[in-house]
Amino acid sequence: MHALVATVVHHPEDARILHRQIRALLDAGHTVTYVAPFRECGVTPWAEVRSVDVPRASGRERLTSLRAARAVLAEHAPHADLILFHDPELLLALPAKRPVTVWDVHEDTAAALLTKPWVPKPLRRPLGGVVRAFERRAERRMRLLLAEEGYRSRFRCDHPVVPNTTEVPEIPLRAPGDDRVVYLGHVSMARGARELVELGRMLRPHGVRLEVIGGADVGVRPMLREAQQEDALDWYGFVPNDRALRMCAGALAGVSLLHDTPNYRHSMPTKVVEYMAHGLPVVTTANPMAEGLVTGRPEGPAGLVVPFGDVPAAAEAVLRLKRDGELRERLARTGHEIAQASYHWPVQARVFVKRLEAWVDEAAGPVPVVPLPRGAQGTGVREGSHTYQP
Repeated sequence: MHALVATVVHHPEDARILHRQIRALLDAGHTVTYVAPFRECGVTPWAEVRSVDVPRASGRERLTSLRAARAVLAEHAPHADLILFHDPELLLALPAKRPVTVWDVHEDTAAALLTKPWVPKPLRRPLGGVVRAFERRAERRMRLLLAEEGYRSRFRCDHPVVPNTTEVPEIPLRAPGDDRVVYLGHVSMARGARELVELGRMLRPHGVRLEVIGGADVGVRPMLREAQQEDALDWYGFVPNDRALRMCAGALAGVSLLHDTPNYRHSMPTKVVEYMAHGLPVVTTANPMAEGLVTGRPEGPAGLVVPFGDVPAAAEAVLRLKRDGELRERLARTGHEIAQASYHWPVQARVFVKRLEAWVDEAAGPVPVVPLPRGAQGTGVREGSHTYQP
């Protein structure tokens, strides 16, 4: 199977796209052409994939990227068995004639618009309605994969879920220490940028360093740079997922300070699962999915939950873990056990690959036996094509 994988919004080394899905396709023996903004993000593509560079869609600057993506997809679609795309924007760039097409739904796009600083506030809710209409139209014309069970309610039909799990090591690389906490993931105001900066300032006098590992929205970068200059935290910017997780190992805790927004209420923060997988206690706001995972499992708690926007409570949770080494190690051990039992990516990788293979096989259809002229010799031939026009 030849998969044409495309994103113009996500970083080319996005954990779900590259390190999980593309890795799973390659390991299963399939060929991948990867369309992504490599040059703009300063990324050297993997040698195992056929790479095609496109401009990145960012903020209101999206038209150039979509035009380039439309041309690239039209050129490469005839040679692919499947298109797997990751951005709702690419619904506007798909060629009319194309192979089996799969939209991997990462987030609640309409809800996410409510917190996008580049979208004017008066337009956020109306645009949400437009997005919902596009989603309903899309599910009639292509296949969908969902990253969360909570996304099912947005669609009329039933679609398979491939959750954002992670690789869980048999044994964490290091036991949790007592002098640094980490935040892993993209940084935005809705993901707690301001709270992270304040947390770093509050922890510094207690000998605990905050490390922020991830890219950031344009509007919050000056805030992070200023905090770094005043020695309140260390901000590393985007780091490929495999390296970032090694950096997290041995931290006192992993923090997730998401706001209470519609987009996050039914989403499991991947960073929480990654912290647990790598033996870190979790300090999280009361996002329902995260709270249920961290404190609601029969195995026991894997971290501490703090109120939304309450930075002093988050700082006190971290300092409690610093003071109590036994609690720290117990939470870390339980979290790792939960992640190993329920969130190990290789299990989902097999489901993911088999689902794509089945859709391609269904589109190809059966091999009919075609009657031959009297006296001719031969076998039945395959009719039809992987290409269809919706």
